[in-house]
Formats: sequence, structure tokens, C-alpha cells
Amino acid sequence: MLTRVVVLLAALVALPAFAATPTGPSRTLTGADLFQLEVAADPQIAPDGKTIVYVRRANDIMTDRTRSSLWSIDLASGEQTPLVTGSGSYSQPRWSPDGTRLAYMASSPGKGGAQLFVRWMKTNATTRVTGMPEAPRGMAWSPDGKRIAYTMLVPAKPAKLGEAPTKPAGAEWAKPLDVIDAVVYRTDEGGYLKPGHAQVFWVAADGGAPIQLTDGAHNIRGSLSWLADGSAVVFSANLGADWQRDISNTEVHAVALATRQVRTLTQRKGPDDAPSVSPDGKWIAYVGFDDKYLGYQNRSLSVMRVDGSDNRVLTASLDRSVGNPRWAADSRSIYVSYGERGGTSVARVQLDGSMRTLVTDLTGSGLDRPYSGGEFSVSRDGSVAFTRGTTLQPSNVWSTRGDKPRQWTQLNAALLGSKTLGSVQPLAVTGFDQLPIDAWMVTPPDFDPTHKYPLILEIHGGPFSAYGPTFSTDDQLYAAAGYVVVYANPRGSTGYGEEFANKIDKAYPGHDYDDLMAVVDAAIAKGSVDAQNLFVTGGSGGGVLTAWIVGKTDRFRAAAAQKPVINWASFVLTSDMTPMFARYWFGNFPWEDPSGYWARSPLSLVGNVKTPTLVVVGADDHRTPVSESEQYYEALQLRGIPTALVKVPGANHGGLAARPSQSAAKAAAILAWFGRYRSDAAAEPQP
Repeated sequence: MLTRVVVLLAALVALPAFAATPTGPSRTLTGADLFQLEVAADPQIAPDGKTIVYVRRANDIMTDRTRSSLWSIDLASGEQTPLVTGSGSYSQPRWSPDGTRLAYMASSPGKGGAQLFVRWMKTNATTRVTGMPEAPRGMAWSPDGKRIAYTMLVPAKPAKLGEAPTKPAGAEWAKPLDVIDAVVYRTDEGGYLKPGHAQVFWVAADGGAPIQLTDGAHNIRGSLSWLADGSAVVFSANLGADWQRDISNTEVHAVALATRQVRTLTQRKGPDDAPSVSPDGKWIAYVGFDDKYLGYQNRSLSVMRVDGSDNRVLTASLDRSVGNPRWAADSRSIYVSYGERGGTSVARVQLDGSMRTLVTDLTGSGLDRPYSGGEFSVSRDGSVAFTRGTTLQPSNVWSTRGDKPRQWTQLNAALLGSKTLGSVQPLAVTGFDQLPIDAWMVTPPDFDPTHKYPLILEIHGGPFSAYGPTFSTDDQLYAAAGYVVVYANPRGSTGYGEEFANKIDKAYPGHDYDDLMAVVDAAIAKGSVDAQNLFVTGGSGGGVLTAWIVGKTDRFRAAAAQKPVINWASFVLTSDMTPMFARYWFGNFPWEDPSGYWARSPLSLVGNVKTPTLVVVGADDHRTPVSESEQYYEALQLRGIPTALVKVPGANHGGLAARPSQSAAKAAAILAWFGRYRSDAAAEPQP
């Protein structure tokens, strides 16, 4: 049995997978290369369709953090210009309705939260519009360009119980008690929450005192929109008394600037989110569903008149979830994005419900794993700016106006053009009960089909999410180490319809295990995989399935369960989204069905585990709390199964790979773990 060990990633950066080679730059991707990667995000096309401003994310090797800057692209010449750069981080560019100004968020190291700025594009003059202790979110220009609405936390006094003794002058006492009375008191994104509630504000676009429009014990988050005459701001929130527990039951509301009175415009059980007012002021588009308490439910596009009447669903016939509604300039159609078989598409939906897909194969701004995603914006003439990458390139900026899409950036051409990367090809798989499963296989650089390679099965999280044929640093680092990597969208994945996703409703993990085993079998059947050298890893929901797999089979030589859930009963009571998981994933509480919770917990299978299993988690993970990983690690230790616990210092659930050094070191740690148990001739000695 391994000696008890907690591996801190700061000690792993010297591993061979991260270090430069003695003979010069590596021709394959290395951990050090992660500092050189860039990615395009949030492309915003100007109202006249002539310019795109986008967020360019790059890594700073001296601070080990991602820094975002704003760049502009002139679509007539293709010329790119740095627009807003510096030591800070800049994001969320949003054009004024007339295209003369650009609002954006800017943060500076050591100077508090991000604040709202406005730039006059003709003169390049810039002013800071807000200077509040808290950061504004969800900004939206008024139709006349005179105001900007946003949401922001309004602090409140912390809960208090009793009175402490009076502290003598100059005394050094312990900090006061923390009294918590909120249902959700910490989030993975923000840690322990400050007392207070997010409210709607507006501020003059050239600066001035912010005006608070809403108040009360509720939180308003997400996108905002304005009525066409600028008299009210439209938002989504649950304003009911039980809003803390009924988190999915939001409605669309409008708050008047003059009176601050709130009108509720929707009335259904379920989420009504992302409201967007049409340019002619007649309609409000939004997304949501009638809640049936299923694990997964498609978000459909709906419209209603601005008074809440004539409410109807436009995408009922589309068995996909839609998002990000954007009105066409003529107010006769709405642009939306939707997931499609591992990719993301943009469609234009008419008010009669007819739909035309305009762009496919959007990709997101994540780098470590091949999740589907993507962002887009639309100009008045119908031009669409969007992000798209490939299996060999992270996302760049593209655009189209109904013609052949054009690529505008080549952010990583020099770096990745000098590398030999693993090739990504689709893999045909038939899962449990003859269900077709989309899968992809990454082969090592200089792949020789006559050679037998070890295999890594890499599993996506969610579980209601999807992988696709996109760039992934984890998979490329694994391939560079001589592994074939396979990843897939088993039942439960999104982009294949509601029925496909809900094949794991109240039954996860379940036959998704069988789908994944079929993926491994299909890869072996291709002829280049060593069936005696199989490895498995995955994060979040993929960590759940990794732990489930090694409790069900001994066919893998080693495993790495990243940020897993191990005990569903403890998870639903300690995660940052406690009001959701019990209701939607189980339909009851742990004390109502302890045997049902236990039967689906990987901890129930730990007595079967023989596979050496690494456990990886962010030290500040509040989504799948650290205690879940610690339970599994200790259970394996007590059973004498080879194991180690890797904690990523300062990392939350969503940011496990946010800092380049940690992303590289995490992959190196997993490869080092697998290397201990890899038996093929190509295996290298590992520390």
C-alpha cells in the first residue's frame, strides 16, 4: 500500500512532461506550451457590421494567470488592433446602439472588483462609469444609448446571534462569529457569500451616480434588457418568498425607472430567463420550460408581447435546448444558439416558429477538455460573428453574412504550427440497448497503426453536457505521452434530444457505464490499442463515472478520479447547489430514500475496487466538495488500494485547470500515476 500522501501541484512542475527537453523545443505539446496558448472569446460585431471587438485571452507566465485584453478587427481590411490592453484584465465588450461607443469591464490587480468603462471609438477617449465596492454584472445599453443597466450586490448586515463582550481598546481578539442563515451560503465561483442581494441599477453612460431600481430579499442575476422607450428594465428572477429553495422557478419582470414598480410578465412553473426586447418594442423573447422535475429539460424559445400577453413557444418542434436570444433588426426573427451532437449551432427563428440554421461548429473558450460551446453576436445587417476552432486549434474569431464563413484570427498558428499534434477522428460506437453513441479517438503524434498503444478513456462531466471535436490540452498531452485517448457522449449527454439525456434521469450512474465500456471495446476493435494497458479518468460527473467504473470492473490498470462525487447523501447536503440536486436528480431527500442514494454512490462499490486510483480535487471546490474526494481517498487507503490524493491549491471546481502551471502539473500528475502501472515497452520510468 502506498504511504499516505497529499500531492501539492507546486511540487510537480519539474516532472518531465512539464520541463523543456534537453535538445531544444519539443515538437509535441508540452506543459510549458500552455503558457503560450491564446483563445478568442465573446466576439461582438458592431451594429453596422464593419468591426468586431473580441476578448483575447492569453497566459502570463510571471503571474501564472490568464489575462484578457480587447482587440478590434476591421472587416474591410482584416487589420487587427489592440484596443484595450495593459496590466489589468478586460472583458464583456458591448457596443452602444449607434456603434459610437463601447462599454466593457476592467479590473486591475490589487484594486478590488471589476468596474464598468465606456470608450468613445472615434476619439479613443475612455471614462470609468462605475466606482463601486462591488463589481457590476450583466450590463445592457438603453435603446437611446444614454444609460446602462446592470446588476450588483447590495451589501447587508450579517446575521447575528447574541452579543459578544466589549473588546478593550487595543486588545487583539478572535474574529467575530460567522452566523449563516441562507440556504445557499457559498458558491463555487465566489466562495463564501457576502451578506446582501443582487439588485438592478442604471447609470448614465457618461458617468454619474448609480440609481438602484429594485430591492428586497432576492437575487437578480443574468442578462438584462430595456423596453424600447427606455422606461423600464426587463429582468429574470424568482421574487417569491421561497426563492432560496425554489431556485429554478424564475419569471420575467419589468421594473419602471420612474416609479421603481415591478410588473411580473410570465406565470409558469419553471425557469423563464434571458429576456430580450425586440427593437420595435412589441415583443419580449426569453428561454425556459414547464418544469417536470426531470434531470434534463430542453430550454425552449418563447415570445410574448411586452405586457405579457400572447405568450407562445417558438421552438417546441426543436428537440434541443436553445440559449442567448438576439433579435434581428427588423424584429421579425430571433437568433439563438443550440447544442447539436457535440457542436454548437446558430439558428434564426421566425415568429411563426420556422427556423433556419445559419452557422455550425461553434467552439468555446475552454482549453483543457473538449467541451462543446461557443459565442456569437449579430449586427443590424444580419452578419454573425462567432467563435470556432478545430481539434488542432483553439477558438478563433469568424463571421458570416449568409455566405461562406470567414476566419479573421490565427491566434496560435505559429506555436501549434510548429507542433505535431495528436489526430482526432470520430469513432462509431453502439452502446447499451443498441443506442448509437458519438465518440472520438485521439491518436499519438506519429501514430503507427501497426503498433499497440495504451489507451486512456477520458469522461466528460455534467453529466448533462457534451464533448465534441474540439481542441483539448489534456488530451493532447496524454497523446504526446504515447496514449490513444477516447472520449464520448454517452447517454445523458446534451445535444441529442431530451429523451437521450433523460435516459439517466434518476438513474445516474447507470447504463452510461455500459456505453463507455462499448467505447473502449470499439477503440480496441480498431486494432491499435493494447487491451492490457487501459486507463480511465474524468472530472466532476466524469469523476463519478471513473469511481463507478473501477467499482464495477478490473479491466483498467489505473484510474484518476477528478473532483468526483462519492457519496450522494453527503454531496446533496454540502454542494453549493443544494436546492437543485435532491429535487431534480433524485426526487427525494437522503433521509427519505437512504438506500436509493447509497445504491448510486460510488462509495457503495469501494469494496470491489482493485484498481490503483488517484483522486484529484481543487482545494476550494464547493461544487463537489473536497470532503467527497477525501472520503474516497481514505476508503481506498483503509482497503489497502494504491492511491494518492492530489489537491490543487486555490482551485475551485470550475477552475481546476484555470492557472496554466496547475493545468500542466495536473496532467503530469495523472500521467505519472498511469506510468507507474503501464506495462508496455514504451513506458518510461516515473517518480
